[in-house]
Amino acid sequence: MAHRAHLFSLRIGHALRESCLSEPYGRQRLLKDVLAGITVGIIAIPLAMALAIASGVAPQYGLYTAIIGGFIIALTGGSRLSISGPTAAFVVILYPIAQQYGLGGLLLATVMSGLILIGLALIRLGRLIEYIPASVTLGFTGGIGVVIATLQLKDFLGLTELQMPAHYLSKVSALVHAVPHFYGPSVIVALLTLAIMLLWPKLKLGVPAHLPAVILASVLTWLLNSQGLEIATISSQFSYVLADGSSGQGIPPVLPQFIWPWLQPGPDGGVLVLDWSLLQALLPAAFAIAMLGAIESLLCAVVLDGMTGKRHSANSELLGQGIGNIVAPLFGGITATAAIARSAANFKAGGQTPVSGMVHALVVLAALVLLAPMLAYVPMPAMAALLMVVAWSMSEAHKALRLIKTAPVGDVLVFFTCFSLTILFDMVIAITAGILVAAVLFMRDIAEMTRVTDISASSRFSASPLPVGWSVYKINGPLFFAAADRVFSELAGLCREQKGVILYLDAVSILDAGGQAALSGFVTHCQQQNIEVIVADVQFQPLKTLARAGVQPIPEVLSFYPTLQEALAQVSQR
Repeated sequence: MAHRAHLFSLRIGHALRESCLSEPYGRQRLLKDVLAGITVGIIAIPLAMALAIASGVAPQYGLYTAIIGGFIIALTGGSRLSISGPTAAFVVILYPIAQQYGLGGLLLATVMSGLILIGLALIRLGRLIEYIPASVTLGFTGGIGVVIATLQLKDFLGLTELQMPAHYLSKVSALVHAVPHFYGPSVIVALLTLAIMLLWPKLKLGVPAHLPAVILASVLTWLLNSQGLEIATISSQFSYVLADGSSGQGIPPVLPQFIWPWLQPGPDGGVLVLDWSLLQALLPAAFAIAMLGAIESLLCAVVLDGMTGKRHSANSELLGQGIGNIVAPLFGGITATAAIARSAANFKAGGQTPVSGMVHALVVLAALVLLAPMLAYVPMPAMAALLMVVAWSMSEAHKALRLIKTAPVGDVLVFFTCFSLTILFDMVIAITAGILVAAVLFMRDIAEMTRVTDISASSRFSASPLPVGWSVYKINGPLFFAAADRVFSELAGLCREQKGVILYLDAVSILDAGGQAALSGFVTHCQQQNIEVIVADVQFQPLKTLARAGVQPIPEVLSFYPTLQEALAQVSQR
């Protein structure tokens, strides 16, 4: 099982040790890491701000997340090229928490999620990703994409006065009624950003589309604002107060400061009261954050493995994600996890080791300290357009369409279950329901594979005819609870007016408690009908189950033989 060791290994800083200490690390690799880190850092700056705004907090907290979380997770995690920070997938979870509990509650829930992630790592649940069907993943990512895109329409259309309701359908209704009142200048800025984001990659200049899109949208906004057309910007929408009492608009040009999460502003602007009831209230949200963080970070690591040919350490990655999500909120960072798009950009830019992830965090830090006054001019419509492109990318619509066209009906049903529940309710309900539906459908399919075949007249199994009143039935497939009752009910009907029956079980690989109970019920039925049962060629796992249940031979009722030939010979002698 050496090829699966990456699923069970656990050590802090696994990726950094493997890539920088176990392998030669010289100037050339360092230069590649630095250049890749700068590239990804430039991409991360506008994304971090936009995702923080979409999550219901001020933009600087997204930058803090990329700085602290991005650096710590790269340092301590298990995937070489993963870039961590705020991601679009969390918006649908974080926004309601921020609205109900404020920034302090969101940061506290993030710390709790970090503890859960470390617990998952310690009990070696890194292989969790193996049990998430593709139909579930595509369903909830597609649903999240739709929700994010819907939430951006308010800023995209310049509807600054619109109050968005809590539920999705109510949001849609409010937007539909408000669309006629859209603000033209905001729409122009948003459309310019969208056009640049879509067309710039075709120029193949090597510069990320986010940078020219945000710069040109900011210049246009400045020109329009100078003409008296008021377009919302980060400086007009957000303000801050520093520790010395000074205040300002936009983003504070200072380093992240250590503050206990519960001392950050709550929903009413005051500090939270840290008690057991608050922790209980935040626990479901923390669990949801941890589960999504685990899924997204491990999915990202698997994607990078396919690109690089390397192996990540799943549990070490969960450990690093947990540490990052405990430390980052202490400095104002919201939830962080590995971002697939930024991680892929890191690989394409030539990243070699986790050093590129740490450089990316330092680039964002430099932007915070040196460019904060300029970042304040970024228009809100541009942020909305940027997030719409992100939502479209994360939805992986092409994969979803291919699944709908080519996958079995059961997988399509699971996809639409997760997709619709994510939009109408939340991601936790969607993933839970999706996995349950997928599991039930899988059990149904496996149960239907279990068949009973009458091989009494087959010369392949018996060279001579069986005595009158005897039959041989071969069972193919697992005898578990979903299949066993049907199989033995069928056998009970086939064995009427028989003297005896041989059950040939060489193709039965699994026998669970339900299967064992159904077999015992069948034997009892045969005993009442004076039918003898012989069981032949029981495999190891079913034999172990029967032994554990204390099933013993019963003279002239139930007997066991190691091979079918021995069972046939015994019947022939009679």
